[in-house]
Amino acid sequence: MTQPSFATHEVFNQSPPFEDIDLFAVDQPLVEAVKANGGAAAERELSEFGRHWGSAAMADRGRLANETTPKLRTFDAKGNRRDQVEFHPAYHELMAHSAHAGVHVSTWTAHGQPAGDAAAVIRAAKFYMASQVETGHLCPVTMTRASVAALAMQPDLLARVMPVLSTKSYDPSFAPWWDKRGMTLGMGMTEKQGGTDVRANMTRAVRDGNAYRITGHKWFMSAPMCDAFLVLAQADSGLTCFFMPRFAPDGTVNAIQFQRLKDKLGNRSNASSEVEFVGAYAERVGEEGKGIRTIIQMVQLTRQDCAIASVGLMRSGLAHALHHARHRSVFQKHLADQPLMQAVLSDMALHVEAGTALVMRLCRAFDRTPHDAAEAAYMRLLTPAIKYWTCKSAPPFLYEAMECLGGNGYVEDGILARHYREAPVNAIWEGSGNVMCLDVLRALAREGEAAMAVLQTLAAETKGLPGAGEAVAFVGTTFRRPDGERVARLAVEKLALLAAAAALNGVSPHNAELFAATRLATNHASMYGAVELDSSDVRALLERALP
Repeated sequence: MTQPSFATHEVFNQSPPFEDIDLFAVDQPLVEAVKANGGAAAERELSEFGRHWGSAAMADRGRLANETTPKLRTFDAKGNRRDQVEFHPAYHELMAHSAHAGVHVSTWTAHGQPAGDAAAVIRAAKFYMASQVETGHLCPVTMTRASVAALAMQPDLLARVMPVLSTKSYDPSFAPWWDKRGMTLGMGMTEKQGGTDVRANMTRAVRDGNAYRITGHKWFMSAPMCDAFLVLAQADSGLTCFFMPRFAPDGTVNAIQFQRLKDKLGNRSNASSEVEFVGAYAERVGEEGKGIRTIIQMVQLTRQDCAIASVGLMRSGLAHALHHARHRSVFQKHLADQPLMQAVLSDMALHVEAGTALVMRLCRAFDRTPHDAAEAAYMRLLTPAIKYWTCKSAPPFLYEAMECLGGNGYVEDGILARHYREAPVNAIWEGSGNVMCLDVLRALAREGEAAMAVLQTLAAETKGLPGAGEAVAFVGTTFRRPDGERVARLAVEKLALLAAAAALNGVSPHNAELFAATRLATNHASMYGAVELDSSDVRALLERALP
């Protein structure tokens, strides 16, 4: 008997999968921002990375790593304490691909010195593209890269670790770090009674020969499957930074006892733990009592990655929304040809283009910091401001991208729901919005003259842009007010917008003018698309975003 044919079972008026593309080549704002910040020589390398990470196979790995979340195996079959974290193979594949591309270490030489040239810009472009595919695995990638800055405070330890850390190999085996092909590092600072206030730390470190034994509790310890961790604990001379390996020097499993893995809103492919140290072996990093000064070297870099990942997530949201709108027909026209949808998408494209230019400019500052005092001041003042603006922009931006797809954006079959759940962690981790604002104020208080020089440079780089002069005056005046903390969010956001306009002006002057006109000369509306752009600018922005 012939089965009836149902016309409704035919799928049409749907966009094809956004995959098997070159994530670098289709992103003209990224290509131009990399070039403007010294990375033009790496275009072929970045295009190869973009094709690989834009493949359907990598997209599928991202999906699987998030659908099958990590599991804690506290004991082995014989009852021995092991505290291992078990992952889906797709997670390990993502880690291996990131390591092979050097995303975890390429800003350093084999001896742990800054690599220079445009290493940070090129690495940021890779991180930005990888975040569009799967962001959770980038947590240990970020911490491993950033840990070198802290380990540099203890040169003898750095010299021992770098031969393993600097390889482009990923080794997931549960073994002592010195026996492995490659290694990853995590960190543990947060305790129940004080997250932001790390001086409330109650974990204790007692000297044991040349090493220490640490006893205490961490409410959050990131990436518990790592080979070692940088942790803060109270030693005789005060809060101190320590290197705590998973295995003690005699090869036994270190006394690091994971209590549970956190059940998080997003970042689900990555394990985050609550842990107790029961006399765990550790080595000091930096001077006793100088733990914050030591760990802050690492934190500056993890904050950069929070900003890069946030812009990468927004880029992915924009690309998926625009791709869908170009294939979906409504009222006899493609969505992308509807004036109101064009207004929304072009305004979103302008935001992402400015964010991309800004994070690449920040990474250029990292590349130049060792030999340029002005760039070092830029990095210190603007890292928290840029993290504040980009990270807090991402969740509402991704909601807007989801809405462009309608119901298809809301369901878990697509990537945007995962991006939306992922986005808030970057604003929360490594300092919430208020902490970022306070850090900008501290930078101004510590080195006011250098900070004012940065503001003057931004003024010169935005001269003639709509609203830029007024923004410079507002920022300068507001930060001098005795009640500056009360209005810090307003001033820090304005500072970030000014820096974004300056960075974009070095990449695309016309679009910098559009950005300034809609963000500096007036307060940007709370909804994307509630600005008026010329139709030719709309077309140009969308073509740059996705040819």
